[in-house]
Amino acid sequence: MKKSLLYGAIALALALPASAQEINIVREVDSNNYDPHKSTARSASEVLFMLGDTLVSLEPDMSTLTDGLAKDWEVSDDGLTYTFHLKDGIKFCDGREMTAEDVVYSFERWIDPETNSPVAWRAGEVKSITAPDPKTVKYELEAPFSELLYQLTQSFATVVDKNNVEELGDDFGVTGFNGTGPFCWQEWLPRDRLTMTRHEEYNWGPGFYENKGAPHMAAITWQIVPEGNTRTVALMTNQSQITQYIPAIALKQVQQAPTLEMVRSDAAFWTYFIGFKIDKPSVEDPAVRKAINLAVDQEALARDIMFDEVTPAYSYISENALDWDKSLEDKLLRYDPEEAKRILDEAGWMPGSDGVREKDGVRLAPVAYIQGGSTWQGLAEFVQAELLKVGIGMQIQTFDATVFWGKISTQEFDMFGMSYPYISAGDALNLYFLSGNIPTPNRMNWNDPETDEWLAEGRHATDDNTRAEAYAKVLNKVHDAAVWLPLYHEPMTIVQSAELETVVPHNIYGAGLYKGLDLKFRE
Repeated sequence: MKKSLLYGAIALALALPASAQEINIVREVDSNNYDPHKSTARSASEVLFMLGDTLVSLEPDMSTLTDGLAKDWEVSDDGLTYTFHLKDGIKFCDGREMTAEDVVYSFERWIDPETNSPVAWRAGEVKSITAPDPKTVKYELEAPFSELLYQLTQSFATVVDKNNVEELGDDFGVTGFNGTGPFCWQEWLPRDRLTMTRHEEYNWGPGFYENKGAPHMAAITWQIVPEGNTRTVALMTNQSQITQYIPAIALKQVQQAPTLEMVRSDAAFWTYFIGFKIDKPSVEDPAVRKAINLAVDQEALARDIMFDEVTPAYSYISENALDWDKSLEDKLLRYDPEEAKRILDEAGWMPGSDGVREKDGVRLAPVAYIQGGSTWQGLAEFVQAELLKVGIGMQIQTFDATVFWGKISTQEFDMFGMSYPYISAGDALNLYFLSGNIPTPNRMNWNDPETDEWLAEGRHATDDNTRAEAYAKVLNKVHDAAVWLPLYHEPMTIVQSAELETVVPHNIYGAGLYKGLDLKFRE
């Protein structure tokens, strides 16, 4: 073992739980905060699903809706009113009983313009949310939202404690979080670790879990380990017991390790891409964006950087996702560097003395913001090398995860690296292409009234064909504009200690362990 890896493993061990009823989960990056209404980071969601609960839950098949805080619900025939009936005996970690008023407060905070939530759109066009009695929540919409129940399973719909929010103010989700989830907040040391302890009274988890009570684990430590090799060492030496963050290069190695087990699920979708801020000099030119798409060899990236553990992507969503438009398959941009050069020549972007192209005094050297200390470093460097071959001098700027999300909500960059989960075309397209989502998560500044109109048609549709046709129009328009450079589609892969019972990967927002109720050592 290299000295640097050994040192990293030893340093990691200092922070590990000692009890057999405690586990350490190593992961790549931290979140900027753990406020469900203010963070869109996967790292936030995977913690929030354990600290809190949602009205409705999603089974591991990523299509079946089931109970959460609500034991059941009804939807009116016109699709405008949802009535949720809460389970009995739900309590926050501080012992206070949760009521319908807590749900109302949480959702009103979610959609309050003053909260400035980047995910408020996921709540639909809300008319009112009320609590007719302590066990009932009435959710009324101005217009139907075909995916509302699915959105209410996401961590953004986590029920929060008003007293806790008001007491902590800006430090809510930073120094504390009082939730109803199976685990309770203990401590967060940014860029180091977050620890949580068992919620002893918990017995209201989703029905699909075999465990109907409190978690088996007394405590969980989420340990930040940016270096992929060190995470692998941690798993192989039992310093960590489970993670979904093993680098692709090591997956074949861990499959052969007798002390480890690998489980994988393709039941949901996760796509990596580089987006373009389309009103910035150079990348505002559609010819440049198309050339970039043609210049990057996604098959080589999947093979050489990701070791064939992913699927090369040419589309913005998986072709297997709900409402994908099959007619697009013959129109997708694929690797053709000579055609990329021809397009750039024709558009007037000519090579300068150093080989980097220029036009009208603008140098073709877009700045890309990338999350540092992650897989993105290698991906960005691969893309940078590919683009230089056709005369595009992409510049890379990296940021720590705790500041990255703030940096990419600015207008300071030309390109950005991102990956994201989704369950359908509508989920993906409404997230990134609504003009109302500028500057984040619509970081491309895509402001198109026609797109907004089609997205509304899809959201408000009450039949499958109308919804699919609306989203197909959006898919065709944004692909034709080459708003992104898609890189690859990634399955959910979890590596765990053989001492643990085999987990069932749960792909919701990429949070593979979901509520952690099935985490258990073998007897």
